[in-house]
Amino acid sequence: MTEVKKIRKREELDPSVCWSISDLFPSDQAWEEAFQALGRLPEEAAAWRGRLGESAQSLYDYLTFSEALDVRIEPVYVYAFLRHDEDTAQADHQAMYGRCMDLLVRLNSAAAFEGPELTAIPDETLDGFYAQVPALEKYRRYLTKARLERAHILSHSEEELLAAAGGVGQGPGNIFQALTDADMKFPSARDSQGTERAVTNGTYISLMESGDRTLRKNAFTSLYGVYGGFRNTLAASLNAEVRKNVFFAKARKYSSVLEAALHASEVPAEVYHSLIDAVHKNLRPLHRYMDLRKKALGVDELHMYDIYTPIVPGGDEVISFQRAKEEVLASLRPLGDAYCQTAAQSFEQRWMDIYENEGKRSGAYSCGCRTHPFLLLNHTDDLNSEFTLAHELGHAMHSYLSTKRQPPVYSDYVLFVAEVASTCNEALLMQYLLGKTEDRKKRAVLINYFLEQFRTTLYRQTMFAEFELETHRLAEAGESLTAARLCEIYYGLNQLYYGENVVHDEEIALEWARIPHFYRRFYVYQYATGFSAAMALSKRILEGGPAAVEDYLQFLSGGCSTDPLSLLRTAGVDLGTPKPVEDALALFEQLTGEMEELLS
Repeated sequence: MTEVKKIRKREELDPSVCWSISDLFPSDQAWEEAFQALGRLPEEAAAWRGRLGESAQSLYDYLTFSEALDVRIEPVYVYAFLRHDEDTAQADHQAMYGRCMDLLVRLNSAAAFEGPELTAIPDETLDGFYAQVPALEKYRRYLTKARLERAHILSHSEEELLAAAGGVGQGPGNIFQALTDADMKFPSARDSQGTERAVTNGTYISLMESGDRTLRKNAFTSLYGVYGGFRNTLAASLNAEVRKNVFFAKARKYSSVLEAALHASEVPAEVYHSLIDAVHKNLRPLHRYMDLRKKALGVDELHMYDIYTPIVPGGDEVISFQRAKEEVLASLRPLGDAYCQTAAQSFEQRWMDIYENEGKRSGAYSCGCRTHPFLLLNHTDDLNSEFTLAHELGHAMHSYLSTKRQPPVYSDYVLFVAEVASTCNEALLMQYLLGKTEDRKKRAVLINYFLEQFRTTLYRQTMFAEFELETHRLAEAGESLTAARLCEIYYGLNQLYYGENVVHDEEIALEWARIPHFYRRFYVYQYATGFSAAMALSKRILEGGPAAVEDYLQFLSGGCSTDPLSLLRTAGVDLGTPKPVEDALALFEQLTGEMEELLS
């Protein structure tokens, strides 16, 4: 029997494949000194209480102070966050991150007066302030947006109480992450040759993509067997997360958690419902794709552990990180020399943490920072990892350009547009790879992968969004979200989306238990809307010439300088209508037809 492949410890990795965290602080001790220097920030913030409306100069000085405060805190927070995620079982770094979060809670509590005081300034008084201190114009959008929250801003004491509860509110997500990333251990999975393969949250999808059906089934039962053993704990954690969201929404006098979540991003709730409606009307193409998958795999029954593996033999090609890097950079050339030069620097300057190690946070992300963005990867030398690299680099470039072109107060883009740049990069990579091959089989491999992007991003994330909508609706109605109830809801949605010709294995009812984004309220729908926008934008970039590219770069540089729907319209796409989603779903059906022809 072949030995199980070992997941290395952090200290065993070559530093060249790890992010250069020393760009923030040269050591933990240097971080400690910087952290200690921030100790009086809550008191400094509290000293502004009662002064925001007293004069134009006082308001300007406070906003300048607040902006500078964010700049001071950012590297301290980011360093602790990254250290925590390098090895979630490392006690010192857990404590470092916990202390940092405690400071942020105390700071938010101390500055809880901001909302009530900003909304209390009469309109005519604020208009006079702009005339008295012209430099205050810099903060006009910030003030306008803050004052839109008038109906949801509470008294100072109530705001202070809610801010202080922020640390408690992070409890469910922290419990979920500690349990799933650090404490859960999964039995290895045996393939058809008797070889044992390590099962982790980081390797699971690559195992599901294997052409070995025995391995896929065993990995599927290994993972969900462990999750099933913790189903009640995980249900209690998700129930607590949802009820926390309900509490804060009600406290701020929103009609629902959905309204509370979308209001901050200036996105109408109709966009959320329109997405689900559009997908419901276009489930037939997904069912058609599932039928194609069943025929292509030559199986009597298509199980849930069969829906990730490529349906074209040879699609499991090994793609080294070096090759992925070269192809990703080549695919980005339509975006111009300046964009590509910065993207190349991300590799040279070690912005990314490339491979899995014991205890490392699973998945992938990009963390924006004024020093430079940091990318967490868990690269496994396959096509999915190559597209993940393109995706996270898109996030990083969005953060980099917004930070460089916008003042700190407007440099953070809102969640609604967060997935557009990342998915646009994936679409450009796909078009690049398709464009450089005439081989029928290779083209089928790539189209299969493209179809899977549609399935997992547009269809699956919308299914997640519908699950979130239903769980929050039930909680708002007073129903407890037990493991049995959560499984019932999720299993029913799985049946609706994938259709009757798929075997809905009972384990799939537990999939909700392993989705970290359910601990970010109403986030996942933005993958689907962002994907739809990215399909339209990538087409425009490739066909529209320099003007289209310039429009897109302006969007990437916009931060939150205006509302997200307006930013996207500037780039050339209108998500205020269902057309981008409908066009993306039409493209999915077109690609399914092409795949049917290629495999006939």
